[in-house]
Order: sequence, then structure tokens, then C-alpha cells
Amino acid sequence: MKKLLLTLTAVSALSLAANAQTEKGKFLLGGTVNYEGTSIKDNDAKDNKFGIAPQVGYFVADNIAVGTGIGYSWSETETEAGVKNTNNAFTLAPFGRMYSANQGPVKFFGQLSVPMAWGNHEIDGTKIGNTSSYGVELAPGIAYFPTSNIGIDFKVKGLYFNSEKSEVDATNTSTTVNKYGLNADSFAPSVGVTFHF
Repeated sequence: MKKLLLTLTAVSALSLAANAQTEKGKFLLGGTVNYEGTSIKDNDAKDNKFGIAPQVGYFVADNIAVGTGIGYSWSETETEAGVKNTNNAFTLAPFGRMYSANQGPVKFFGQLSVPMAWGNHEIDGTKIGNTSSYGVELAPGIAYFPTSNIGIDFKVKGLYFNSEKSEVDATNTSTTVNKYGLNADSFAPSVGVTFHF
């Protein structure tokens, strides 16, 4: 009987702690850091990418947070001939996130974000043009709250649209590329940690 009472008390405490993390008036702090490198065997071509984007949000109502991410991304491709193509961009991604209202340490969520970026393109260190992009992304996910202040998020890209414009200074021309799709690959989710206070 003591074990049953102790178990029920522990489950109740976890439920209340998890529910307290998504209450109106709370903040969430998180973000992403990524790095990717590619090289080809028997070839001198290389590709490197890096990005960082801290994220802050505020719960405007129980289980509903709004916020933004601000970051920086860098990528460089080096051809077999040694030519380096480099892209740098500053990013901004306002978002809204809605958690399920269930009790317990696991909550489902949906996140709508509007990612934007502004940057430049260089070849061998010489700026040749500017880039800008905007998009919309609807991403489903699951959050696990092991403590009252920490959430572990598992998210897939979901439904998305992105429009990227590249301008070349020398020729005064521009190209726009639109991408859209549904990416629900459960084998490649993003995993993140959020702090709730």
C-alpha cells in the first residue's frame, strides 16, 4: 500500500511539474547549433556548413508561446580546383508554438515559424552579390519534460515553403528559387533542449 501511495504521489508531482512549464507568463529559452561537413574520396572538393540560432519565447496563454530566433549561418564549398564559394547570412525566425493540454511529462506540439535571412555571397574572398530569403514552416513535435525547468524537443521539418533571392552585383541580375514540400522523415528529426522559467 505504501508503494502504491508513493507511486501515485510521484506521478502526480511529475504531472504538475510538466504542466507548470507551459503556463501563461513563463519563458522558454532554447536554440539550435549545427555543423555539417562533406568531402569526396579521391577528390579535393569540400563542403562545410555551420549555424547558430538562439531562441526565446513567452507563454501568452497556457500552452501557447510566441517568440523569435536570431542567428547566423555560414557555408563554404571548395571545388576540386580550389575555388571557394562562401555564403554568410543573419537569420530571424519569429514563431508560435502550441502544446497539447494533456497532463504528464510528454506533450505534443505544433510550431509555425517564418524564417528569414539576409546575407552575401563571396568567391575566393571577393563579394559578388547578396542573398535574401523568407519562408513559412509548420513543424510537429514532441516535448519531454524530465524536470520542471527542462524540456527535450523532438521535431521534424513538416510542411514548408521557402523563397531565396540571389543578386549578382556585376551584372545587376537576380535569381529567385522557391522550394516547398512535406518533410516528415522520422529518421532525421531535430533534437533540442529548452529551458522553462
